[in-house]
Amino acid sequence: MIFTVRLFSEITIKSHPVRKRWTRQLTDNLRLLAKRLHPEAKVVQDWDRIEVRAPENVPHLESQFVDLLGRTPGIANFSLVRAHSFKTLHDIYELAQASWAEELAGKTFCVRVKRTGIHEFSSIEAERYVGGGLNQHTDALGVKLKNPDITVSLEIKDELCYLIARKYAGLGGFPMGTQDAVLSLVSGGFDSTVASYMMMRRGMRTHYCFFNLGGKQHELGVKEIAYYLWSRYSSSHRVRFFTVPFEDVVAEILTKIDPSNMGVVLKRMMLRAADKIAERGEVQALVTGEAIAQVSSQTIPNLSVIDEVSDRLILRPLIVMDKPEIIKLSRAIGAEDFSASIPEYCGVISVRPSAKVKRSSVVVQENDFDMAILDKAIADTRMQPIDAVIDDLKETDFQMEEVAELGGNDVVIDIRHPSESEMKALMLPVGQCLHIPFYRLGSEFPKLEPSHRYLLYCEKGVMSNLHAAHLYDQGVRNVGVFRPLQKPF
Repeated sequence: MIFTVRLFSEITIKSHPVRKRWTRQLTDNLRLLAKRLHPEAKVVQDWDRIEVRAPENVPHLESQFVDLLGRTPGIANFSLVRAHSFKTLHDIYELAQASWAEELAGKTFCVRVKRTGIHEFSSIEAERYVGGGLNQHTDALGVKLKNPDITVSLEIKDELCYLIARKYAGLGGFPMGTQDAVLSLVSGGFDSTVASYMMMRRGMRTHYCFFNLGGKQHELGVKEIAYYLWSRYSSSHRVRFFTVPFEDVVAEILTKIDPSNMGVVLKRMMLRAADKIAERGEVQALVTGEAIAQVSSQTIPNLSVIDEVSDRLILRPLIVMDKPEIIKLSRAIGAEDFSASIPEYCGVISVRPSAKVKRSSVVVQENDFDMAILDKAIADTRMQPIDAVIDDLKETDFQMEEVAELGGNDVVIDIRHPSESEMKALMLPVGQCLHIPFYRLGSEFPKLEPSHRYLLYCEKGVMSNLHAAHLYDQGVRNVGVFRPLQKPF
């Protein structure tokens, strides 16, 4: 199968050297990602497009490539095309007639041809010939050059004619790796998740910095969201996940800071820590999910007081977005259920938060703050490669039972994200497999029939082990992990 990939429009208007460099970066990214789907996949770069080629007749492979290309930054749109050899214009017409005749019945249409190479006809001549033939020899209502019901798209390149079978919208943005890296302050909620995605879409390697205020469960939830974002939108580049233990910092704020200033001081402490972490990694900008006046600490006066403690540029991609817009975008990128499942954690409760703190008051109160506590939190920060964040389970001596063959009382729970489950569906008997995404497992598992043994499944086995162990810690004993010898797709 062949996919033709078109560059995002902002790439095509760059200078020749920049466009060439960014196109090469997108090609490299696609080559790496495509090889993960199938070792025989090939990616070929041209000036105005990129071709992605993969073997035909491999189960689920077409849908997997459609999914991959639809979530790779830098792509305006892409098409699944069929390549055919030809000798004459009439050969091209016959190919189009065989492909489009049924779909044109009762519809208006036009023909659009893109042509590369040396031929005895022009693009317009090809459009007229093919369009005239289709108009005469199909049940189409007629040719309509403006706003037709159907556009018959043909690409002619040298001795091959490419018929577009289906066309898909791309993600847009810039290829990952064409921009400098950033460090995103993430909490797992809608705002920081969407802000991180927007940086990735613009081609920035986005590292994660998490301030742990709510214990292990909160940390696990945020890691799952960060891993999902990276694996789906930027896995062509490695990034890091930083966990900063902030419980003692919060305790010091509760003790030393006036309630009206607590929210602002907490943000200042977070920026101080993130600034030091970014400095070590030579990252020049920080990212937050703040939006104007969403909470009291996000007014312009308060943001000004917060920002002064950092030497780095602070990027706020959501600054003028409404909350419903943010949630809608979270839904579009597949992260809404993740963020909705993260428990709200209010480590600092301001009874009377100020929307306009006095800088002088904040500075005076921070003079009483024991900065050694903040320094210790920074020193105790844990760094992990993003693809290792869910390997914490391996640090314990406990390992869940792994089952390769199902018994009569076993039920498999597919905990993968719905998009992954749809592309690689488990081929198991009806009634022996349930689909409960991992971010809903905690609320759904207590509703299940207790007489069965439930075996959690994910493709690599890490997430299923992690969540099975978590259920076991909560007292659940009829749980294990499904690890078949061969993938049951």
